[in-house]
Amino acid sequence: MGTWDIGPFDNDTAADFGGDLDEVALEERESMIRGVLKRAADPADYLGIYDGERAVAAAALVVAQHPDGEPACSNYGPSEPLPELPADLRMLAVDALDQAVSDRSELAEIWAEAANWSKWRQDITRLRDVLDAPIPPQEEALFEI
Repeated sequence: MGTWDIGPFDNDTAADFGGDLDEVALEERESMIRGVLKRAADPADYLGIYDGERAVAAAALVVAQHPDGEPACSNYGPSEPLPELPADLRMLAVDALDQAVSDRSELAEIWAEAANWSKWRQDITRLRDVLDAPIPPQEEALFEI
């Protein structure tokens, strides 16, 4: 695995995906991101490592355009601008991230063996939480029953 850190673009596959996005026309970038997320969100059987790595990178690009998001790209992400991504990609990205950390994911399997697995998992959770924020527990009832 050509990985050098836990960030979404800190591996060879994601860095190549960033470069691939730069090489296509602006109007084709959204469909590339959508395709990557769809492949990961609904794998036929088992999510391979390369599809998982691309999906995490694509999800980070969706997060970067969310009002609560932050820039996702390191030096290895796409350097060309992305179009405004449609809001429906958010839940697709959540599904893709869920698959990337599931027990049916080669990426999760390999990271589980790494010393910094928990940091990687926290980073994925942070991305997911921006797209699908957990509902905070309610402290008081709104009305009596």
